[in-house]
Amino acid sequence: MAERAFPGAAVAITHNCELVALEAFGRFTYDSQSPQIVPTTIFDLASLSKVVATTSMAILLCERGLLDLEGPLYLVVPEFLAGDMAREDARRREVTFRMLLAHSSGLPAYEKLFLRARSRQELLAAAFRTSLTADPATRAEYSDIGFIILGVALERLAGESLAGFCQREVFGRLGMTHTVFNPASTARSLIPPTADDQSFRGRIIQGEVQDENSSVLGGVAGHAGVFATAGDVAILANVMLAGGRPLAEAETLSLFTRRQMTPPGTCRALGWDTPSVPSQSGKYFSQKSFGHLGYTGTSLWIDPERQLSVTLLTNRTWPDCRRTAITEVRPKFHDAVVEALYPELLETNR
Repeated sequence: MAERAFPGAAVAITHNCELVALEAFGRFTYDSQSPQIVPTTIFDLASLSKVVATTSMAILLCERGLLDLEGPLYLVVPEFLAGDMAREDARRREVTFRMLLAHSSGLPAYEKLFLRARSRQELLAAAFRTSLTADPATRAEYSDIGFIILGVALERLAGESLAGFCQREVFGRLGMTHTVFNPASTARSLIPPTADDQSFRGRIIQGEVQDENSSVLGGVAGHAGVFATAGDVAILANVMLAGGRPLAEAETLSLFTRRQMTPPGTCRALGWDTPSVPSQSGKYFSQKSFGHLGYTGTSLWIDPERQLSVTLLTNRTWPDCRRTAITEVRPKFHDAVVEALYPELLETNR
């Protein structure tokens, strides 16, 4: 924080299914008079939404027989083939739900759709028309666009909005009482700001989603939009470590958190990421670990072998996104946590 990697952070660590640390550091901004971060401070999770909400919903729908991982996307989202798209690119018929979850659909990583879309309907139409940049299942490329479309598809399979389904079936069921899409306006002053956005929205972004595409989508999207406390994220992590119940069965959980075999060289599971070399999880997390990062400076890493989870929530994008030191902080922080729990590792590495 002294070097301005981020103004504040909240941390939750679980070990052997017990919460062993719930700590807060710093302030909402670099102003010494701004509010202090406390353990119950709510943060914009950014892309952690992909696993906390969207992937959790996919797990439940898969377990209930409503989601076929090998099913073609266009059967649920026919707009993916709308107009001339199918004639121009027959590969679009090959895109499956597994590919969307594994980030191997061939869709690009990111598009500034918000610059040409002024409503949810216009932005979704633009997402559906986004051209493939690779053959499906041949390249792993992390894709916000893919998860925007996935969120819509899951809503149609469930017959319910992403926010409504997750609030009841995930957050509510697990007791994640401070986790929500679109926090109430009365709570916004209690949430650290993420950006001074004068170029697009013309205001400080506080208590509303930082991601511009998600903002145009009304704050509810498959790729970003969830707000939560570190403690709530740790609840989900502990459920994952305990085998999945009451969220899902262990077999379904294993299916989603296991690294995919294709495309060659991928480090992606279904929705989740796994440690690469080097990894933001540091040097100690096992190959059975899984986790995810968020653009605002959030992360969750889970190691079943050590029965360990580490949640780190920050607002590193304040006042703008130019600061990238979080990528240096994360692995060192994770290493420090593991070494604190397993001091013998320090002796081994000397």
